[in-house]
Order: sequence, then C-alpha cells, then structure tokens
Amino acid sequence: MPVRLAIEADLDYWLPEPADILLQLEAAALPDQRLDSRSLTVWSDHPIAATDGDEGMGQRCWARTQYRLMAQYRATVTVDRVAVDIAALPPTPPRALPGAVIPYLLPSRYCQSDRLEGFVRREFGGLSGGAMAQALLEWTRGALIYRSGVSQGDTTALDTFASRMGVCRDYAHLLVSLARAAEIPARCVGAYAPGVEPPDFHAVVELWLDGAWRLVDPTGMARVEEIVRICVGRDATDIAFMTVFGTAFFQAQRVTVHHLDG
Repeated sequence: MPVRLAIEADLDYWLPEPADILLQLEAAALPDQRLDSRSLTVWSDHPIAATDGDEGMGQRCWARTQYRLMAQYRATVTVDRVAVDIAALPPTPPRALPGAVIPYLLPSRYCQSDRLEGFVRREFGGLSGGAMAQALLEWTRGALIYRSGVSQGDTTALDTFASRMGVCRDYAHLLVSLARAAEIPARCVGAYAPGVEPPDFHAVVELWLDGAWRLVDPTGMARVEEIVRICVGRDATDIAFMTVFGTAFFQAQRVTVHHLDG
C-alpha cells in the first residue's frame, strides 16, 4: 500500500569567508516515489544553480554565500514500493554486470572492500547472491551498536569494523564494503525516513541483485517501504547533504519525516 510522507529539513550554518556550497536536500522523483509537492528555499548571496545528481538520480544545487547559509526544504512524497526478499535472489557473476554498475564493485575512499575479502571468505564461504547479501545485512545489524559521537567525518568502514559501533553512515559503509568484498555491487543512499532516531538525514544501502538495485537499511530503523531516496554514490563523499568548499560552522539543523495518512 502506498505511504504518504511529509518531509521538512532546515539548515543554518555560519561561514566566516565566501564559499561555494553543494546541497543535496531534495527527494528524487522516481517510479517508486512520487513528489506530490516540494519547495526549496536557500538564502544565498548569489542565485542558486541546479545540477543533476549522480546516476541521474535527484537534483543538487550550488549556492555561494558568506556569513550565513540558511536552507529550508519542504516536500510531500508518496512511496509505492514493495519490500523484496533479497535472500531468494540469484547471484550475478562480475563479468555479467552492466558497465554502469561496475564502479560499485570496487573499493572507494571510505569503503575499503579489498581489505575485507578474507573475512568474508572465512565467515560466509559457500554463500552467494541474495543469500550472501542477507547474511551480510544480518551480520552488520547484529555486530554493530548504534551510538552517536564515536565516529567522525573521516571514519572508514575498517574503523567501524574494528570499533563495532557508529551511526547510519558507518553502518552503510560497512555493509557496502562487505558486499563488494563478496562480489555484490553496493552503493550508499542518502535518504529521508520516518522512525529514525535521532531524526536526521539517513544513510542506507542499495545492493545490485538479480538485475536491479535492492534497497536495505543496515540499521534496521527504517522500513524499505517508507524510505525516500535523495541521492546515491560510492560512499559518504557522494551522498553528503552539504559539501562546503571552504569553512562552515554548525548553528542549527532540523529534519523531520512523518506520515500523512493513518
């Protein structure tokens, strides 16, 4: 059954010097998530300029300002998506992958999948495809403790593998790395979702299985049927809600997602 969600996001940052800022706040218009209404207001010294998101998903915008950046995003979205039992999906050998999917099989800045191949072989040998993906998802959920303040912007999947704790970004990085180590293409997804604690931008994962990207939440906080995707990328570098080419200081931020029906 379709789910209707209301999304609100407010940013307030202080910039001591002029800087270019890349914002990724807008929910993407996709076959399984319809944008019923949307508005983005950015208080900027210069006109904002829109640009496409990675993989043609969603839209980003450039802003340039000094002293204060404020942004306000409002949207209502209808999500019409059915959760898939990924465990039943067959494997796809690397040689049969579409060209656009291959980069998500390779290590990236925060997802050093090549360093986890031995662990995956030892712990999950004999599994492949959806059965492997489900096992890695369950392992990540069970092995990590969700805890704020224990990771930083430069924390990698290997750091999280060692500490066994972190936030949604860290869960996503670790699952992506484990999946790639198991020859399953995986990418990070910036998203909105109800039920996330504390309320904030959320990071989840898409796994390439049986010819399509399959959405999962390694934290287990959000239901697949209620996730609203913003953008996708190799790791957190590509899906950050705000990238500042300069210096910015946090003043206030608020993200809320709630149901409109029922």
